[in-house]
Amino acid sequence: MNKVAIVGTGQTPVREHWELPIRHLAVEALLNALNDNNHAVTPQSIYVGNMLSGALSEQEHLGALIADYAALEGTEAVKVEAACASGGAAFRQAVYAVASGTVDSAAIVGVEKLTEMSGKNSSSALATAADADYETSLGLSFVAINALIMRRYMYEYGYEKEDFAYFPAIAHNNAQQNPNAMFHFAFDKEQYRKSKMIADPINLLDSSPIADGAAAAIVVPLEKARKMTNKYVTVEACEVGTDTLALDNRKNPIYLKAVERSTLKAINTAGMNHKNIDFFELHDAFSIITSLSLEASGFCRIGEAIKEVQTGRFNIDGQLPITTHGGLKGRGHPVGATGMYQIVEAVQQLMETAPSALQLDDASVGMAQNIGGSGATVITTLLKRTG
Repeated sequence: MNKVAIVGTGQTPVREHWELPIRHLAVEALLNALNDNNHAVTPQSIYVGNMLSGALSEQEHLGALIADYAALEGTEAVKVEAACASGGAAFRQAVYAVASGTVDSAAIVGVEKLTEMSGKNSSSALATAADADYETSLGLSFVAINALIMRRYMYEYGYEKEDFAYFPAIAHNNAQQNPNAMFHFAFDKEQYRKSKMIADPINLLDSSPIADGAAAAIVVPLEKARKMTNKYVTVEACEVGTDTLALDNRKNPIYLKAVERSTLKAINTAGMNHKNIDFFELHDAFSIITSLSLEASGFCRIGEAIKEVQTGRFNIDGQLPITTHGGLKGRGHPVGATGMYQIVEAVQQLMETAPSALQLDDASVGMAQNIGGSGATVITTLLKRTG
């Protein structure tokens, strides 16, 4: 298998892009990636990460559509869907296509438009990431499923609702310095406490916002990257773990087994350990998922992520910074694009092109983790700086 490198990235701001159709968002990010660092690559294949284009934009067949509008007609192009992990899943397909030698270059673009229709329609569409027969048919929305997880976690480990405020506060603090983020404001614990309840105990400040956006990357064999440029990041691992779709089928509903599986696979593939990882772009769709991700990934003991966050360990200047550009909570969560925003932001940290207030010192390895559903599909990627 060939070693793979990322030689270009691109993104759009995460916003409510009412004026732009989904194809234009995708093409903008893709063209930015193709022209990044002044070394345009003509990809031999395009992988599109998207969850809900058919339901919310009334547009399927995104692969060929985006290839057409990016002036790449005739290029192999397909859409990849894995719920909220669609971006990460598309990235993995591209990496393995290049690693296998099937293609010599590949483009990945994650794109989603969630604000095209009403919030009710978006909520219903997002709920399709859960088990249709045994969860959503009973009236459970996606936020309600996560509220059940959070309530159980609080019961098991003795935490209060306000204890979770630290996680979204970190995300918002970082997002203030990210021009592509949706939210540019901080909040205090009192504002968190008074925030509107969505599905008890999850309130508005626990929840990542729906949004529109696209992010893209170009991958080529490492040997080709070395001939093209000295500005690239290597893909050390990109691994998948899965679990049951429905919570009631899991041995422990407050432990993300798929996170553990994908993390261990990635670390073993890369020949690394947890101490090698300098920052973690995790999937903070809800505050509770931040806790569970840190614990199942092996960065905290079970039930102790909230204790760890209070020490400052996960701040931008801490031992293991998380959500360095704002994460899903501060940057926004255009679901099919989220996994690719994580990749792009990790590359920025490693290439030292992040906004100055967010730039980490001497970061050499970053971990990005994209979660689909309530933890049924997880893609964990390890990226490494060159030189």
